Amino acid sequence: MKFTLSWLKQHLDTTASVDEITDALTDLGLEVEGIEDRGAKLADFTIGKVLSAEKHPDADRLRVCQVATDEGEKQIICGAPNAREGITVVVAKPGVYVPGIDTTIGVGKIRGIESFGMMASEREMELSEEHDGIIELPSGEVGDRFVDWLAENDPAKVDPVIEIAITPNRPDALGVRGIALDLAARGIGKMKPAHHPSVEGAYPCPVTVTIDDDTLDQCPVFFGRLIRGVTNGPSPAWLQDRLRAIGLRPISFLVDVTNFFTFDRNRPLHVFDADKIAGNALRIHRAKGGETLMGLDEKEYTFDAGMTLISDDNGPESIGGVMGGLHSGCTEETVNVFVEAAYFDPIRTAYTGRALKINSDARYRFERGIDPAFTPEGLDLACEMILEHAGGDVSSKVQAGAIPDTARAFKLDAARVQSLVGMDIPESEQRQTLTRLGFRLEGDMAHVPSWRPDVMGEADLVEEVARVASLTKLQGKPLPRITEGVPKPVMTPIQRREQIARRTAAALGYNECVTYSFIDQASAKLFGGGEDATMLENPISSDMSHMRPALLPGLLQAAARNQARGFADLALFEVGPAFHGGEPGEQRLLVSGLLVGRTGPKDVHGASRAVDVHDVKADAEAILSAIGAPAKVQIMRGADAWWHPGRHGKICLGPKKVLGIFGELHPRVLDAMDVKGPAMAFTLWPAEVPQPRKAGANKGALDISDLQAVERDFAFVVDAEVEALTLVNAAMGADKALIEDVRVFDEFIGGSLGEGRKSLALTVRLQPKDATLKDADIEAVAQKVIDKVTKATGGTLRG
Repeated sequence: MKFTLSWLKQHLDTTASVDEITDALTDLGLEVEGIEDRGAKLADFTIGKVLSAEKHPDADRLRVCQVATDEGEKQIICGAPNAREGITVVVAKPGVYVPGIDTTIGVGKIRGIESFGMMASEREMELSEEHDGIIELPSGEVGDRFVDWLAENDPAKVDPVIEIAITPNRPDALGVRGIALDLAARGIGKMKPAHHPSVEGAYPCPVTVTIDDDTLDQCPVFFGRLIRGVTNGPSPAWLQDRLRAIGLRPISFLVDVTNFFTFDRNRPLHVFDADKIAGNALRIHRAKGGETLMGLDEKEYTFDAGMTLISDDNGPESIGGVMGGLHSGCTEETVNVFVEAAYFDPIRTAYTGRALKINSDARYRFERGIDPAFTPEGLDLACEMILEHAGGDVSSKVQAGAIPDTARAFKLDAARVQSLVGMDIPESEQRQTLTRLGFRLEGDMAHVPSWRPDVMGEADLVEEVARVASLTKLQGKPLPRITEGVPKPVMTPIQRREQIARRTAAALGYNECVTYSFIDQASAKLFGGGEDATMLENPISSDMSHMRPALLPGLLQAAARNQARGFADLALFEVGPAFHGGEPGEQRLLVSGLLVGRTGPKDVHGASRAVDVHDVKADAEAILSAIGAPAKVQIMRGADAWWHPGRHGKICLGPKKVLGIFGELHPRVLDAMDVKGPAMAFTLWPAEVPQPRKAGANKGALDISDLQAVERDFAFVVDAEVEALTLVNAAMGADKALIEDVRVFDEFIGGSLGEGRKSLALTVRLQPKDATLKDADIEAVAQKVIDKVTKATGGTLRG
């Protein structure tokens, strides 16, 4: 939030210095982020006087001027049409930097005649867009600094600009008057009386406005007035100066009025060209989905169902609380204008703005919460200013809906300031503070003003009193530490899983890495990222241009750096977020591990071997088991392109419930990341592991059967493309009550089996619960296994 000192003084009667004001703002919780001294860049410009102006002998449009300066008479070549004898001008001598043209003035020759400086226009000094001629001052002494002349005659142009950071709970400070109110409560001046306009309508408003019943929660109230016969054009100089000072470009008077009240009173407004409203009717409604609108930023937007739209008979004309449409926007040709002031729901506005990726001043304010009670008065203030500067006849006010009732009151307990904050503030001072902030006190009840949506309880009253009194006065006093009983856990289930996964991975022999959340676009694209949605607007370096879509790129980069230094055998892991979008909530917690090289140093007994898929599978299953994943899972194929197509598996609880992925990384990815492979990895999603149905510290009773288990082996001849998992699942389903486990223990290819065939051998473990199995029982189950596997795979039992 930016504002100038003179703008602040339109609301606050104060003689305080800029330093006193900024110190008070930071202490009040409105942290000052910067102060721009606009006069500093003009410090070297001086006042001069043109003594003579003769036509250049070789150029009709140039004048050879003799100019009186603080260093005596100087010859300056000037092409401005108003360069003439006798005028008082602003001079930039050689060596002076001119910000508007980004040039340092030197001595030069123009068409053969030397020039010792320049006479500046307003645009060259970034005072305005005026560049039709050089500045002509009505007064001024030769040699005086121009910035001193401005400070005395036009202080708004060199006013310091103050920028403050606004926390989400203080929307009232998004208007200059709200900032002034805080300073007045602190005692930095007194509030000037607020102007309450009285705008009488000359005729009934011909534009009708309706709000659909199902949209009243998104737009409870809408006010509007029609003004006929306005003359739109450039804004007055004072308005342009204020907008330009805070970084806004003046557009036209009607648009500038809405921008002014957005910052002056935290009251976003919108102006429609009334002649472009089809049917003279506006309807506020929920989008059905699929509607489109060309916004004022000349981008086309497509709406999701439920977004708040303002439409005429031809369709959408504005996005409620976010941005207006280009078609009905005001231009220099606008003659009849419909001025809108409405209240839009903060949450719905935030969702809409994020979905459409629109960052506007209106959205910024509506999603934090503006003053709903000020809506009709804000409309009248804008209409009054339009009538004063652009003329026209105004209609009566049209209203749809009703102003939301924000009335609430909380008990003011003076003793709570001492108990909650530890400050001893007299009750009279507390009541005076709240009154200055706009609270209405009746007995011991404090009624909250409509512009303070953040005050929701008695503790908030204490906070207001304490921050105005200044928390710097708080003195620390040690208190005895008293703990009763066992404290409740403060970690969420996901945080506990994160902690357990980190400890388990470390126990398995992995070294933890902590990498940046930013990576280069090329690496991000290898893992499904690198899109504009995850691109950083101001990256630290070109190698950190995008949010990471996975943890594996960072681990692979770490592996490449270690391999380059001679460390070939690596076991690395990381726990952290990965991002699939640029909006809040478009991220999820991952646990990733990477194995590269061999299981250990070379060994004469052959104990060392290259890491393989089974190593990462065992580690992934161990971590999942530690964080509470079910023991029975399915291993499926079909992972993303950065995994080796034939050497990976997805750990699933069903086709759509993926807990993790393990396997070998694709050689193409390793080559791009400069990692000497093969490399094995796993990625787990702790949030996908189902929460236990019963929360408790105790585990269930150990269930061990005292009956002897029986194992039977089977070998099936199947097609080479048949996966072992298909056989295991089929065998497990033969008798779920008796079959405890099925494992593959052998694979044979070739020999008499023929081309395209293989033999898979299974061990099926039977665990009886009620009675020892007899031969007939075992044979019956064995036949079920054979039938199930044969039906599922088309294979045959190997003889």
